[in-house]
Amino acid sequence: MKYSYLYIFILLPFLACQSNHTSQEKKPTLDITVASDSVSLFGEGIISTALFERDLAINPKGTEIVYTLGDYKQSRRSLVVMRQENGEWTAPEILPFSGSKHHDIEPFYTNEGNRIYFASNRPIFNDSTRNDYNIWYTDKVGGEWAEPIALDSIINTKGDEFFPSLSDKGNLFFTATREDGIGREDIFMSQYKEGHFLAPEVLPVEINTAYYEFNAYISPKEDLLIFSSYGRKDGQGGGDLYISRKDEHGNWGESKNMGTLINSEKLDFCPFIDWENRIFYFSSERTVLNTQALKTVSDIKQLAHNPLNGFSNIYKISLDVLDNY
Repeated sequence: MKYSYLYIFILLPFLACQSNHTSQEKKPTLDITVASDSVSLFGEGIISTALFERDLAINPKGTEIVYTLGDYKQSRRSLVVMRQENGEWTAPEILPFSGSKHHDIEPFYTNEGNRIYFASNRPIFNDSTRNDYNIWYTDKVGGEWAEPIALDSIINTKGDEFFPSLSDKGNLFFTATREDGIGREDIFMSQYKEGHFLAPEVLPVEINTAYYEFNAYISPKEDLLIFSSYGRKDGQGGGDLYISRKDEHGNWGESKNMGTLINSEKLDFCPFIDWENRIFYFSSERTVLNTQALKTVSDIKQLAHNPLNGFSNIYKISLDVLDNY
């Protein structure tokens, strides 16, 4: 028996080293510099987890990532930030102004990186009874994000306003349901002039239909728009991503479904482009159907803790694929 103990004593450190080596090999990585020509889960185990993640935004310097993190029931949704320090990413943490009982979602960095626009159902205009979603912004002052400020009533009505996205001109694209709209939910644009947003205009029928159009990303030059739509005949199921480009006359072309390369049978939404690294990001509720019999409680828990459990995650693919549309 003493030889058995000696063998175990010698073997344990070796196994520990092997275990550490294996765990290091399997450690999730976060890479914002490269993406393949096929859709892949972004930041598995770090950003994309068993919880509900959506609405990715990266600052122009590539040193901050902000996204929306929600619980299983979406009863709480907050804006979460990761920062690159000394070549490594910090752990996700809730932004100082977020994390209350109100929902903060859909962040967007301006091209200078010192302002974030987002949507929130926090009370607005000193009216504690309001719980509709409106568009807010926060400025970085002295390295810290300041208390958010709501856009005025030209943009924020008693209806919902969602998913702000701005071009280099400062023009604001957002989602809303309004009487002057075309469908059940539409994409609007508000021009920015002399420090103010003008009355919003609904985008034309090349973009909006009688159905749902929402969560639009506008390119910096305002020549490309990617958005989600639900209800169209060419849809895959739960809501698809569409793309439209402006022609030489500045008119929007007919929007095209981005097809099965991007879209799934579930909801695909919240597009974002990192132009510096040429990566297209989006959120999706796609899942992997498990038809195997569940024999133990651990099997059920394992499914629930899997990022592909049916809740939203963030995905990426090379921007080169957009040349196909």
